[in-house]
Amino acid sequence: MKFLMLVLSDPARSSDEEPPVSIEQWVDETYGSGKALDGDRLRPSAEAKTIRRRDGEVRVTDGPATPAHEEIGGFDILECADLDEAVAVASRHPMATAGIIELRPAWPLDL
Repeated sequence: MKFLMLVLSDPARSSDEEPPVSIEQWVDETYGSGKALDGDRLRPSAEAKTIRRRDGEVRVTDGPATPAHEEIGGFDILECADLDEAVAVASRHPMATAGIIELRPAWPLDL
């Protein structure tokens, strides 16, 4: 199963808890094992564009579609046997300690 793993900041977080591994170790573990297929950092949401088509007109606005206190800083595409395995992989990411990780199962178009 494929999962989109969103890596978010958490402005309310104030702990000095150490993550289980460094980002370099997490990348080596997950990409090295084939559990992560692709991923990258994202530019700040201030550089985003939101596109809507309404009544035949394309509307482009600056910024994210929905304002939030948290900011999506990056993403990874995981390939795991099931949700439990994806949670185990995501929970080792350093931002699970310092920020927020959101997992979204892919929903293939042919289902």
